[in-house]
Amino acid sequence: MKRHDLIISIAKAFAVAALFMCIPASMAAQEYESTPVTISKEKVKVDGQVCYSHIVLEKQTLYSISKAYGVSVDDIYKYNPAVKENGLKKNSIILIPMENISEMKNAEIQPETVEPKPEAKAAVKPRKTHTVKWFEDIEGIAAKYGITVGALMKANNLTDRKLSKRQKLVIPSPEEYPEDAMADGTVSEESVTDSTAVADSSAFDDRNFFPGLFSKKEVKMSLLMPLKATGTTSNRQNMDFYSGVLLAIHDMSKEGISTDINVYDVADGNISSAAGHITNSDIVIGPVSTADLTALYEAAPEIKAIVSPLDPKAGELVKGRPAFIQAPTPHMIQYKDLVTWMKEDMKTGDRCLLITEKGARPTEAVAAMTAAADSSGIEYKALSYSILEGRNVTESLTYLMAENAANRVYIASESEAFVNDVVRNLNLMIHKKYDVVLYAPSKIRSFETIEVENFHNTSLHVSTGYYIDYENPMVKEFLLNYRALFNTEPTQFAYQGYDLARYFITLCSKYGNRWMDKLDEHTMSLLQNTFNFQKTEDGGYQNSGVRRIIYDDDWKVNRVR
Repeated sequence: MKRHDLIISIAKAFAVAALFMCIPASMAAQEYESTPVTISKEKVKVDGQVCYSHIVLEKQTLYSISKAYGVSVDDIYKYNPAVKENGLKKNSIILIPMENISEMKNAEIQPETVEPKPEAKAAVKPRKTHTVKWFEDIEGIAAKYGITVGALMKANNLTDRKLSKRQKLVIPSPEEYPEDAMADGTVSEESVTDSTAVADSSAFDDRNFFPGLFSKKEVKMSLLMPLKATGTTSNRQNMDFYSGVLLAIHDMSKEGISTDINVYDVADGNISSAAGHITNSDIVIGPVSTADLTALYEAAPEIKAIVSPLDPKAGELVKGRPAFIQAPTPHMIQYKDLVTWMKEDMKTGDRCLLITEKGARPTEAVAAMTAAADSSGIEYKALSYSILEGRNVTESLTYLMAENAANRVYIASESEAFVNDVVRNLNLMIHKKYDVVLYAPSKIRSFETIEVENFHNTSLHVSTGYYIDYENPMVKEFLLNYRALFNTEPTQFAYQGYDLARYFITLCSKYGNRWMDKLDEHTMSLLQNTFNFQKTEDGGYQNSGVRRIIYDDDWKVNRVR
């Protein structure tokens, strides 16, 4: 891919994703002071060139940016041709080549250095305080500050390694516990080497262990997405996904985890050209479609890991492909969990009812739903009718339902018209004082013709791969950060990009080159996803994580798992 094309693609992408306002490059000539420029901590690699990724703030100018980074305005134009054509724009992202960065730094970002007095004795460094985030564990926090788990436990009087969200931890300096290999008497996993591993002497760091076996200071990620902003819905979705990935990288950099990301625009299907550049990546996310994922796997079978980011139907690709990871939960797993849930809820006297559409064209989804019910061992009564028969269905339901117990109804259909009719009839039965609990696939939540009130009336139970709890403090924090950075609202694709990037960067940072060995042990619940990967018998990994939600009769939607 040509650098020029990619830069233009990224610039256009953020124009769609961020909805930013234009600020001309001549703004520096105006009479007010420009906004101070802080050197970005974010770096990207474009066709082998490492660049700073700088977000343009209001009142920043080309002159102030070039001065802060120690480059010329021509250098900025060279890597950002869109800036020369359209001017500098608020909230846009421009690339600053690192190879041209001089030693000169802006005075505002230079830390003040204080020479210690010769007569002064070395004092104990003041302790820092760390607030535990929802995704952190004690091993990761200790590694972040360069101390042992034992020292951290000792400084906080901890008796075990379990931490609570928002728990306050004091961080001791390494000098406070020089003798403390591990306070609990165990051996740090950092000191353990794999006898089967092969490495030269350069692989050792100061602690004399193989870093490739465990933690990584920098994660190499490749992102393959159709990023050309042509105005189509799918491309806007991809831009949102990309924005979520960038925010995750930004957040994790503040936590001491660095990510070297290479971005490839595969809008034209140029999979083979991108494949030759990503073989050394720790993780590859994308492309999107099943066809492109297959093409990438065939073009570069030596890639360590390929993540399918958006298509739940790509689950078939895990068969015979050990490096393939299916991130969206396959529909079949959701169907099975829904039936399992219904079975768990069953009480003595309850009845189960499976409803299907008579005469409908058989689909793979409907067959999978029915198969899930049959394989569960649940005893159920079956009802099949056509929409034309819908007005007379209540008589059949009266015959099949229990009067003094719960009637747990499972709809095996993805037809909006039919599901709407079933929900209407179930509400009629509720008015007749029947206790009805509805179980349905997640697609029902997208049906616009069904009154939401009827979902609550029937106590709708849904097992889904995606669900965002907007009361979750982490979701609220993400919303604020996303709005501040991109000046727009995140879609579910932005949440997906954030969750995927955070999960895999965390895993790779913690376990290094052996991270795939830990994939089926590392469950994580994030903003809209629960990742619980399981290795298939003859291939790669698929996500079995689901979220269970209930539409309560008090007009609330509650996540119960």
